[in-house]
Amino acid sequence: MNRKVLNSVVLIFASFYIGCGTQRKDTVNTSNLPQSGNSSWSQKANLQIARGLHSVETVNGKIYAIGGNQQQDNSVEEYEPETDTWTNKSPMPTGRGDFSCCVVNEKIYAIGGWVDPETLSIIEEYDPATDTWTTKSPMPSTRWGHSPVTVNGKIYVIGGATGWPVDEIFNTIEVFNPTKNTWTTKGTFPTPRWMLSCCVVNGKIYVIGGHDGHGPVSTVEEYDPATDTWTTKSPMPTARWALATAAVNGKIYAIGGGNVYPPTIAYRIVEEYDPVTNTWTTKTPMPVGRIGLAICAMGGEIYVPGGGGIQASDAYPELHVYNPVIDTIENLKK
Repeated sequence: MNRKVLNSVVLIFASFYIGCGTQRKDTVNTSNLPQSGNSSWSQKANLQIARGLHSVETVNGKIYAIGGNQQQDNSVEEYEPETDTWTNKSPMPTGRGDFSCCVVNEKIYAIGGWVDPETLSIIEEYDPATDTWTTKSPMPSTRWGHSPVTVNGKIYVIGGATGWPVDEIFNTIEVFNPTKNTWTTKGTFPTPRWMLSCCVVNGKIYVIGGHDGHGPVSTVEEYDPATDTWTTKSPMPTARWALATAAVNGKIYAIGGGNVYPPTIAYRIVEEYDPVTNTWTTKTPMPVGRIGLAICAMGGEIYVPGGGGIQASDAYPELHVYNPVIDTIENLKK
């Protein structure tokens, strides 16, 4: 990639999104925002700390919001859906932003990220049962803005970048085996990018959106770990980066994200991908737009705690919950 083009992109990103500043801790008044008249979106108890560039995972029916923010927070909150409450847990040893998490055997693995100006290779394991953290073998590379997923007990780390400004956008896959605490490197993937999102359906990994160094992309590529092969799929309707994805009932939901060039937009967009038919459908949007969000699926619903906005200092505490089944029913009534 042309280094001059890449650094220009990164500087724009820094000016309009990453930067440092005071986090917003206020609650957005959604009554003044466009409403769809659709009950598929609901709002639950706020996070205790406003977060963007964080990570979210589920273990045993509870949700964990970890780290993030421009100040590289290390706090951890646990959400109990039955009581709609957040509880502070043991902090992550290394505060960071733009990292990602995966779950294997009911343990959460926090991977990579950055602490200004350093990009990290560190991986730390959190055990919710004991509320303890353990440092594991680091990644072979330093990465931020990557997207890891779990397949057959192994973690596949895909995409991302290193350096600040960006020195390299990765096209290799690194695989972590938590049982052996070892890393291996797989082949390259077709479209190197960072601030992408990956999702697993039926043992295959779908690599969606992101930034290729020139701008946000709509590219979707399917990876089969069993054969180490790639297939190009139908592109996402809206090119975007800093989005998040989650799978419910065999379908993938791409939520939020944005563009990067002025005027910057934090998208409310929700688009559903069906791997069986290789088609996309536009769904009911979020009540608010979010960039640098983290989401997770649990009980047939998608939880969206926090996320960033169009200003460098934006980080929000709201927890929005999306129900795809209700959305489908409501849209059929129209």
